[in-house]
Amino acid sequence: MAEQEPTPEQMAAMAADNDDDTPPINYKAPAKKTLQEISEMDKDDESLRKYKETLLGFSSAEVTADPNAPNVQVTKMTLVVCNAENAPKDVVIDLTGNLVELKNNPFVLKEGVEYKIKISFKVNKEIVSGLRYCQQSYRKGIKLDKSDYMVGSYGPRPAQEYEFLTTMEEAPKGMIARGTYNIKSKFTDDDKHDHLSWEWSLTIKKDW
Repeated sequence: MAEQEPTPEQMAAMAADNDDDTPPINYKAPAKKTLQEISEMDKDDESLRKYKETLLGFSSAEVTADPNAPNVQVTKMTLVVCNAENAPKDVVIDLTGNLVELKNNPFVLKEGVEYKIKISFKVNKEIVSGLRYCQQSYRKGIKLDKSDYMVGSYGPRPAQEYEFLTTMEEAPKGMIARGTYNIKSKFTDDDKHDHLSWEWSLTIKKDW
């Protein structure tokens, strides 16, 4: 049986069901300090220096990176399906190359399954505060859903990637929900710096 296309009224109802009126988090960004400024603070206090290195997870002397590289590099996105029988392997998308074709090669999800999105990224030079992952979902040009995740603050670790995993989400289900969704994603921070924006697609089907 062919999948039934939703009517404009049904699309509007789906958007209303996903509308999030939760007020924004009352979050105030801390004053920014460079890695050099932090390392110079109380530099003659050996115990404090070791404490800062333990707290930050790195030593300023160990941080070496390509001077031409951006401070934050988003490297890949992974769709992680949870607790689903016969689910395919996690799908990994490289975000370091040409992003134009991503929306033309959609992820496929079985309706109603639970999944998470994993973002892998590197911090190369300076501490970055208030990283956020934001995404908006559209179908036939109508915005249906918006998610805003606080990723956190991280120190430079150019040799090793960080990973952020979203909370569990459930794929929509039902004949009307089946189809392809366009998703706009953004990785930003307290300073509204757009580290990476990309578009991708998700196709909901009755089965894998």
